[in-house]
Amino acid sequence: MKKLDKIEIFKNVGSSWFSLGLNVLVGLFLSPYILHRLGDAAFGLWVLVFSITGYYGLFDLGIRSSIVRYVAKYSANDEHDELNGLVNTALFSYTAIGTVALLVTFAASSFVDSIFRVPPAFHNTAHLLVLMVGSAVSLGFPLGVFGGILEGLQRFYVLNFTNVCSSLLRALLIVIALRHGFGLLTVALITVTLPLLGNLVNGAIALRILPLHLSPKYLNRASFGRIVSYSGPTFMIIIASRLRFKTDAMVIGTFLSSAAITYFAIGSRLVDYTGEVVSSLAQIFIPMSSRSEAIGDSEQLKKIFIAGNRACALIVFPLTASLIILGKSVIEVWVGARYIATSYPVLLILLIPMATMLSQSSCGRVLFGIAKHRTLAVAILLEGITNLILSIVLVRRFGILGDAAGTAIPLLCTTLFFLPRHTCRLLGVRVWTYVREAFLLPLILSVPLVAVLLAVRDRFIAHTLVQLAGQVLLCWSVYGLELLWAHRTHRLWRVESLLDKSVPGKPIAAVVETL
Repeated sequence: MKKLDKIEIFKNVGSSWFSLGLNVLVGLFLSPYILHRLGDAAFGLWVLVFSITGYYGLFDLGIRSSIVRYVAKYSANDEHDELNGLVNTALFSYTAIGTVALLVTFAASSFVDSIFRVPPAFHNTAHLLVLMVGSAVSLGFPLGVFGGILEGLQRFYVLNFTNVCSSLLRALLIVIALRHGFGLLTVALITVTLPLLGNLVNGAIALRILPLHLSPKYLNRASFGRIVSYSGPTFMIIIASRLRFKTDAMVIGTFLSSAAITYFAIGSRLVDYTGEVVSSLAQIFIPMSSRSEAIGDSEQLKKIFIAGNRACALIVFPLTASLIILGKSVIEVWVGARYIATSYPVLLILLIPMATMLSQSSCGRVLFGIAKHRTLAVAILLEGITNLILSIVLVRRFGILGDAAGTAIPLLCTTLFFLPRHTCRLLGVRVWTYVREAFLLPLILSVPLVAVLLAVRDRFIAHTLVQLAGQVLLCWSVYGLELLWAHRTHRLWRVESLLDKSVPGKPIAAVVETL
């Protein structure tokens, strides 16, 4: 890989992790602060409303992913006319979608308290909260075009800069508002306004980087046809993702209570943080794959696939082990000991299947990048439907643990039995080669970390932030030394026997230098 590409990867991934780390710290601070200031019922309503409006992502119809792919492809070949057609057509489409979403918001705000078990004292607040959050999401559709452009150009560090500024300002304003006696609606207003301002900044930067012209004359059927063709399977995946991970609060709110959502959200949020760490790395694989496909570099695609999943596993495996072993202490330090009994089992149920999915994060990204994600979309959609049915059935008998199991079981089946075989077949890589090259080293490096984690936990249980930080620092120092050893001995990124020997006419790469 060219030195310039490596520098860009370092800037993108490094800035993504910095942004994520800051967001995690802000979330770890703000979540218990908001929870204890507003109470379980109000915090549960907060989670419920953002879960409901999260379904507005369905209105995206897969357009953003098509922007990322085709901006990467057209910019690689300097096709400026196609770029202008794509961006203007996407912007027009998103404006129409935002208008529809706004109309849906007005309707949804009138029925939220009659559909879900919202306490009577919060009925008016629920109406206004849905109206506020839904309107902001609707405005975010057309403004989000510019974020997709920057992703396609692999300028993730620009997006991360605006995100860091937005997160810091959001945290500051929320603390000030709560200390001055303002409530849930003020916190929501701050939360939804700052991302819109960040999108405006992204738009100004994108227009300076690319020779774009925003005008109706650039609208064309060819661009619209490309967007629709690519976005169809993507839209299926968006629906499936909502069914997989965004139905829990609604199911629990319907069959249990808004307060029960809080206990589920604590455990699931820790799993989400793990996913965000990996996504900050994996997001670069879509434009990288699109660019490699555009210039006909099939070897680079396999390189991204194998090395990308290894990089994800090197992050996911130690994080998973740390949360399993130290999870009770994490919950106690974060929100309080009274949440451990219910939230920790939720964490355990969700964590293992999520780890199997996150350790293979480059699979889906590569398929998106080369527009081979239709079969993946069908499989994930079937999983999402199964998820919803199981969650509804199990939540009635087992409460929030049943809902967690309804998510975990189908997810584990998809990520173990479908995803690796399907991706390997499309890319011409043996499944065993993929498993060995991507996951053997991360597993080996995780064994000493698990031993140290168990020894530290058995010696003393952390009850304060300082104690927990000391445990984590000690254990991860051991893992850091292992990574340094693997890097110095050239084991960290070496990938052997990359190509499938059974495919006629394809050479075998003995050693492939990766990312």
